[in-house]
Amino acid sequence: MPDKPLDILRKYWGFEQFRPLQEDVIRSVLEGNDTLALMPTGGGKSICYQVPALAREGICIVVSPLIALMQDQVQHLRKRNIPAAAVHSGMHPRAIDQTLDNCIYGNVKFLYLSPERLRTELAQERIRQMKVNLIAVDEAHCISQWGYDFRPTYLEIANIRPLAQNAPLLALTATATPPVVKDIQEKLQFRSGKVFRMSFERPNLAYVVLQEENKLGKLLDIVRKVAGTGIVYVRSRRLTEKIARFLSQRRIRADFYHAGLDPETRTRKQEAWMQGRIRVMACTNAFGMGIDKPDVRFVVHMDLPDSLEAYFQEAGRAGRDGKKSFAVLLFHPTDADTLQRHFEQAFPPEKEIRRVYQALGSYYQLAIGAGMGESFDFDLLHFSKTYQLDPMTTFHCLKILEQSGWLSLSEAVYIPSTLKCIVSKEALYDYQLKHPQFDPILKSIFRLTAGAFTQYVNIREAQFARFLQMPVEKLVSALHYLHRDGILDYRPQKNKPQLTFLLERVDAANLEIDTELYRFRKQRHKERMQAAIAYATQRRCRSALLRSYFGEEAPPRCGICDVCLEAKKKRLSPQEVERYLSKFRLVLRDKAMSEAEFLEHFPPKRHTQILAALQFLLEEGYLSRKDGQIKLVGGEG
Repeated sequence: MPDKPLDILRKYWGFEQFRPLQEDVIRSVLEGNDTLALMPTGGGKSICYQVPALAREGICIVVSPLIALMQDQVQHLRKRNIPAAAVHSGMHPRAIDQTLDNCIYGNVKFLYLSPERLRTELAQERIRQMKVNLIAVDEAHCISQWGYDFRPTYLEIANIRPLAQNAPLLALTATATPPVVKDIQEKLQFRSGKVFRMSFERPNLAYVVLQEENKLGKLLDIVRKVAGTGIVYVRSRRLTEKIARFLSQRRIRADFYHAGLDPETRTRKQEAWMQGRIRVMACTNAFGMGIDKPDVRFVVHMDLPDSLEAYFQEAGRAGRDGKKSFAVLLFHPTDADTLQRHFEQAFPPEKEIRRVYQALGSYYQLAIGAGMGESFDFDLLHFSKTYQLDPMTTFHCLKILEQSGWLSLSEAVYIPSTLKCIVSKEALYDYQLKHPQFDPILKSIFRLTAGAFTQYVNIREAQFARFLQMPVEKLVSALHYLHRDGILDYRPQKNKPQLTFLLERVDAANLEIDTELYRFRKQRHKERMQAAIAYATQRRCRSALLRSYFGEEAPPRCGICDVCLEAKKKRLSPQEVERYLSKFRLVLRDKAMSEAEFLEHFPPKRHTQILAALQFLLEEGYLSRKDGQIKLVGGEG
């Protein structure tokens, strides 16, 4: 195996050179430094841990909260003949045990672990026996209570550091504000820490906000005017289908995608879009994770996002090939009211949280003191209907319980059907003689799978049924029968979210909710919501606003967003600059003030003109704005 990073990149990925910042991050890791890499979506974060891990003896442990992404990464690595495995909620304990054993005694190079599995005694005991060369923490912003996706289980990642003392740690994230950057390093106990930041600038991506009454009509206009592939993000599954149907009826090759679809359907739709057979994908935020399609020409958001972190990540799926692309937000003033309602729903009263927790115990028939570490399939709608709960309120109660450390709730996870023969070959032969009706099924299983006597193997029932020329239902019934008879251990496929109890069940009256943390999270959520509304409503360069939000100081105007293009049309002449400046100096000579206060000094009918002139003078540096206060440059006002 080559040991030089560039050789590894060429051998396994076929690239001749690294993308910006990748080589710096890799060098830092190979020098043994704890490292934090802030790289926007599409910046090539996974290469930053995969290459140094391949350059060293031993195994790399990758912590990720997204099961679908873990499965995707494992699949991609195996296609490149790099041995990788994943352990996450929803897996059978025997499969977890076997996978962890393979990581100690086999040649597995990458072990992907969900934070819930990482915290278990079994995982920690096995990690102690592994030769760990690197700990990589993906979506590292999840460790910070300042972040938009805080997950308490991430706080325990630092506990595995003593188990792999010589291994450096690499934290990766696409979106982190300055407080989150600081928090990540503290919570992961960085030793000789280095931080690498890739600018959040996307010079080829034009950010556009359009105020629209008829959003569907404007979407159609965009799709017809902008050639190439696109993504349309909406909040609800129902709307994905409505938009796909609307576009399809107008002869645009469109489809829809959301987490409620079965895995085979999702894969089929995704591949059709990747290959260009589908031009526009209408979807929820379930679509896009792990997808690297470089030639996406537009991403349209039909709804105001909850946070700029989420928006930046989703919008950033456009134009990864460096060619001109568009990130469009279709906005209506009532969208801000809708966001405010969502905010209020997101923080239900404590009484409702206790009610949902009590119902969970009954739903899974868990006794007080039981359940710790156990994972269950979870169907939100069925659970809500069973206990006459509002599904949206219930979901938010579960998020509060998750942030309080009582449980974790994963996205829908696809785990293929598995089976293993659990009797000796002699006993199996004897069973086949006594049950000739199962003989063809058993023979075909052992003919078409390798190793079913020694380990769990994946099977596809539909494929086996076609081979045996029998209905799938009949085959599945036979496999269940063989399972009951103790011949096979058969585990049907799963495709549901996984709910894991992180602590023993307690009586709902004794449920502890950290009220201080609750209030802090509520305030942070409110601030993120306000930032999203400001992005949609302020007449300021969109790119500069986003870059400022993520901590870049005084970013220049992009020149290509809707605000910049409008400003170019409204440039002031030198005479106009002097005239407006003299007026504005009079207003601002005594103190700095907010935009609203500033406008009070002018007649309402001139507000549009005054705002345009104000924006121009701010962008040109004649005036400055800090913490929402406008003042004269040079210390005056």
